[in-house]
Amino acid sequence: KKEVMEQVRQELALANAQELISKVNEKCFAKCVPKPGPRLDSTEQTCLSNCMNLYLEAWNVVSRAYVSRAQLE
Repeated sequence: KKEVMEQVRQELALANAQELISKVNEKCFAKCVPKPGPRLDSTEQTCLSNCMNLYLEAWNVVSRAYVSRAQLE
C-alpha cells in the first residue's frame, strides 16, 4: 500500500510539473511575445523571466496552502 501511495505521489508531482510548465509557457509567452520572431529581444527576455518568476512564486504559495489544508484533513 505504501508503494502504491508513493507511486501516486510521484505521478501527481509529474502531472503538476507538466501543468506548471504548460501554463507558464502559455501565459507568459502570450503576454511577453506578442509578435514572435526568430529570436527574443532583451525586453521580451526580461518580461518572460519576470513573468515566470511571478508565476512560480504564486504556484508555490498555492501549493503550500493546498498541502497545509490537505494535512489538516
